[in-house]
Amino acid sequence: MSTHEIPFLDLVTVHRELRDELRSVFETALDTAGFIGGPVVREFERDFAEFCEAPFCVGMASGTDALRFALIAAGVRAGDTVVTVPLTFIATTEAISQAGARADFVDVDERTYTMDPEALRTYLETGCTPDPITGRLVSHRTGSPVTAVVPVHLYGQITDMDPILELAARYDFMVIEDACQAHGAEYFSTKEGRWRKAGSMGRAAAFSFYPGKNLGACGEAGAVTTDDERLAQRCQLLRDHGQSRKYFHDNEGYNGRLDAIQAGLLLVKLRHLAKWNEQRRQVASRYDELFADADGMLVVPHVPSWSRPVYHLYVVRVPDRDALQKSLAAAGIGTGIHYPIPLHLAKAYRHLGFRPGDFPISEQAASQVLSLPMFPELSPEPQSEVVRWVLTSRKAAGGQIHAPETVRRQQA
Repeated sequence: MSTHEIPFLDLVTVHRELRDELRSVFETALDTAGFIGGPVVREFERDFAEFCEAPFCVGMASGTDALRFALIAAGVRAGDTVVTVPLTFIATTEAISQAGARADFVDVDERTYTMDPEALRTYLETGCTPDPITGRLVSHRTGSPVTAVVPVHLYGQITDMDPILELAARYDFMVIEDACQAHGAEYFSTKEGRWRKAGSMGRAAAFSFYPGKNLGACGEAGAVTTDDERLAQRCQLLRDHGQSRKYFHDNEGYNGRLDAIQAGLLLVKLRHLAKWNEQRRQVASRYDELFADADGMLVVPHVPSWSRPVYHLYVVRVPDRDALQKSLAAAGIGTGIHYPIPLHLAKAYRHLGFRPGDFPISEQAASQVLSLPMFPELSPEPQSEVVRWVLTSRKAAGGQIHAPETVRRQQA
């Protein structure tokens, strides 16, 4: 790989290496005409459930479908409030609103960029009032009951789940994990005294297999994992027009099925996922070492003791992010921004009435995060080149930053 052209993501090499196995999936589909459903889909669902340490998996057409159907199947109703974070891809909130609910937000932790359990606690204790009849918390902002919370495991980093699940038990809401960037990420539950996989802790979880993900299809695909058999059965109905069997519609559903060809391709790749995740961790470790003497010129990813991330992305923070990205692009180094506009300030949600300053940590992160090249095959030489250009650019800009300031929050 030329040091003058270092891609942000390399999807060519992995498919070249697996070409024969992937071609055989397509050839089998042609020979059997098995394109929709069938044994290949069931095999992938079984194997991915096992990988996630979850009893059930239901394949979907996309990660967005997975989250939307998980919410509906879990019992979220029209008008309910579902709480998530503003620093995420819009599919998180699309799934909420398309399930008929209203999205509301709490801020992220300043180091992990995932949902801050203390911000959620404050929201529940000071931003909600118990309904006198049902006892369920009603959001002051939306005027409707809080029935679910969607923590987003962002960039391959898992959310601090114990305190969120504790709040869920106390205030009677469901937790649906958005694990679309966290295939194989792990969380150490102090309460249970063991490591838990992303997708095994909430009432259900949604995964995306968009091509650039740690486990990516050759097109669109997703899945729901859950330990609730009834929820899994509802998801199976929802993805297939509400059919319990062909032309017998128990309810009105959707067309959100996982194609058999994509399931077969994912089966091939799933066998390599643990190895790829470990390679990503090695790439991240090299970045950490190379940036160790950066003297405060940037903030590298923080890994809490309870987290084993899978580095879907390696995200650094600098105050002059756009200038750094431009400098790296001029050097032939690909980067990404995930995400430049926190959702509460997106044009699509202007009608919700949020203003700048409502979620300051998410807003600050959105203006400063930059995703550096990250993929399993990234070798030390080009990686060193990336770091050299980053540090050279920061020094030229006189860049010196400090750890993010803690935003003071009202204590419960």
